[in-house]
Amino acid sequence: QVQLVESGGGLVQAGGSLRLSCVASGRTSSDYTMGWFRQAPGKEREFVGATSRSGGSAYYADFVKGRFTISKDNAKNTVTLQMNSLKPEDTAVYYCAAKRTSYRGMIYKKKEEYDYWGQGAQVTVSS
Repeated sequence: QVQLVESGGGLVQAGGSLRLSCVASGRTSSDYTMGWFRQAPGKEREFVGATSRSGGSAYYADFVKGRFTISKDNAKNTVTLQMNSLKPEDTAVYYCAAKRTSYRGMIYKKKEEYDYWGQGAQVTVSS
């Protein structure tokens, strides 16, 4: 029902910035919360951050607080992940995800709760 297409991955130096974008098609994004996860080689996919359905609220994992910002634009059916002050530990494949919900203000943090996933974008941060 929903397709998510990511763009914006790449290689950056430590301390640099990168912006990932995720465009949803097939259904209005206003019915979905949107989140970001990442998966490093040999590790489990972990929560990075997510917005509420409207995009008015957001919650972030401790390791990215103050550095990453998620923005949801329902009119354009997009969600972005602005990453600043990148560290080598941030190196991973980053996935956007969508979960349909009727609840306003609700934010979901578990990967098992999401219904749709982007193809992943490689982010590599060099020392």
